[in-house]
Order: sequence, then C-alpha cells, then structure tokens
Amino acid sequence: MSNRVINILVPIISIIIGLIVGAIVMVVSGYDPVQGYIALWTGIFGDSYSIGNTIRQITPYLLAGLAVAFAFRTGLFNIGVEGQLILGWLAAAWVGYAFELPKIIHLPLALLAAAAAGAFWAFIAGFLKAKFKVHEVIATIMLNYTALYIANAVIKKLSDGSFKTERIHETASLRSPFLRELTDNSSLHYGIIVAIIMVVVMWFILEKTTRGYELKAVGLNQHAAEYSGMSVNKNIILAMTISGMFAGLGGAMEALGTFQNASIKAGFTGIGFDGIAVALLGANTPLGVVFGASLFGSLKYGALNMPNAAGIPEEIVSIIIALIIFFVASGYIIRVGLQKLKKKKEGQ
Repeated sequence: MSNRVINILVPIISIIIGLIVGAIVMVVSGYDPVQGYIALWTGIFGDSYSIGNTIRQITPYLLAGLAVAFAFRTGLFNIGVEGQLILGWLAAAWVGYAFELPKIIHLPLALLAAAAAGAFWAFIAGFLKAKFKVHEVIATIMLNYTALYIANAVIKKLSDGSFKTERIHETASLRSPFLRELTDNSSLHYGIIVAIIMVVVMWFILEKTTRGYELKAVGLNQHAAEYSGMSVNKNIILAMTISGMFAGLGGAMEALGTFQNASIKAGFTGIGFDGIAVALLGANTPLGVVFGASLFGSLKYGALNMPNAAGIPEEIVSIIIALIIFFVASGYIIRVGLQKLKKKKEGQ
C-alpha cells in the first residue's frame, strides 16, 4: 500500500466512519437511519431537478474551498473568506445592474469586479501580516464583520432603504435557459463552469509557475525562502490577494447565478466558513477541493429532503458533517492504522 493510496483512503474512511456514527446518532435520537439516508440520497440524486440544484449548491463551496486551500498551501489561514465573498457578491450585483453592456463584456466585467473586491479585502489582511506582523486570523475575523456591515450599509443606500438591490440585467447573468430546461427548471447556472476553470487556475499557479513555487516555499519556511532571495512580504500579500480573488468569485456565483441581486443580510452566509471544512476534506489540493465541495454541497442540499421524507431534522445532517470533519481532522490516527497494516502485510 503506497503513501498515495493511504492519502486517498484517509478521507474516504473518515467519511464512512462519519456516516456510521451519524447513523448511531439517528438511532439514539429515535430516527430510522436507513430512511434518513434514503431521504438524503433522494434529495441529492432523486431527479434531474435535485441534481441541478445540488450542483448549484456545490458551486460557491468550490470557490470558497479553493480560497481557503490556496492560503493554506502558502502557509496562511484565510478565515476571512466569508467577508471577501460578501463583498464579491455586492460588487458583482452592482456591476450587474448599474451598467448596460453587451453580454460578452458585461458578464466578464461583473466577474472581474467580484474577484477584485474579494482580492482587495484579502489584500488588506495580507498587507497587515507582511508589514506589521498582524496575524491573518485576527485580521480576517475582524474584516469579516466589517465587510458584512459595509455591504449592508451600501445595499441600503443603493436601494433607497429597501432590503435588496435592483435585479441584474440579463447581460450579466450566469443563468442558462438550456441548463434550467435540462434539469427540470432547477437553479443550475453556468457558474459551475467558472468554478471548474478556477480549479485549473489554482493547480496551474501552484504547480506550473515559478511564482507558485515561491508562494509554497514561503509557506513552508519563510527564513529559508528569504535566504534564497525570495521576497517573503511580497509573496504573503500576493498569496492572500489570490485567495481573496477566489472568494470574491464565490460571491459572484450567488449574485449573478442564484439570486440575481444582493440583499441585506442578518448574519453571515456561512459559505466562507464552510470553505474551511471543504479545504480540509480536500487536503488543500485543487482536485481534493472538488470532492470536498461535492460532498459538502450534496449533504447540505440533500438535508432539505430529510424533514419531509423521513421526519429527520436538518440539524442531524449538520452533526454528520461535523463528525466527518472530526474524523478527517483525526486522520493521523487512521493514517497510523493504515501504515501499520501496510507494514504487517510487507512482513508477511
């Protein structure tokens, strides 16, 4: 059993254990786990409408996961993805309704605005880290709240006191009549294509460019990177900025695809924070984030079917997700067990 196989098996075993313990939780709580998981499966894959909405749910998680994973790979903990996503959402919605342009210009412009908004907000945390040694966790937590209240104030101002902005023009929309018809009028949109492209972009930056090598080197050992002539401060700022770009695009998926506007929020969306779990499940790799976001988004959307179909509250799914994350975080124990099994087989 190679280390590569072990790396693949650890999250799979963690998910299986999480589902088993989740079933035990259902039994203890007085619910039928078989019916619960059938309802969950039906909610995800029951028909084309469910599949379309599941993919739509996965889309922002993909970009939030990429944002967290990129920062992790460069030695940073971007816990501010939530705030960056909210500002990206606002920027995309504003550009979407404030301008009247051909679609070939309008849609890319709205996406770029979202990426720029998220990148700028992350840049602030990167700058504070690089120049003043302010820990990025503290800075980004504070910036999350700042982003939420700034966005709410701007939306209130733009909408003359109402709770949401104007609807974006069709020329800025990611919605697709073809995809909606294909999935029985679900909310699936072209954002999933944008998200997949960003997966490739992250892989290319980290694995195929000199700058990506520098970013990873600074993350692994700042002193060694500086000794070799790399600019540590510049790379810290750049890493956070790129991470924020992914987060801002996550907001664009909601503004241009799902909701078609930006509205005042009573609290955080949760997508940015869930991106931490997605990155963890995906071992901070682009392909891993695809699987992590797919699992997370599927469970989140499938959970909506559990109360009606099996009488099980959605909170049970939250417990299952938490258990999966717990066992992934405890993957060292599973890894040790697999390595012992590997040595035992080699000894035989």
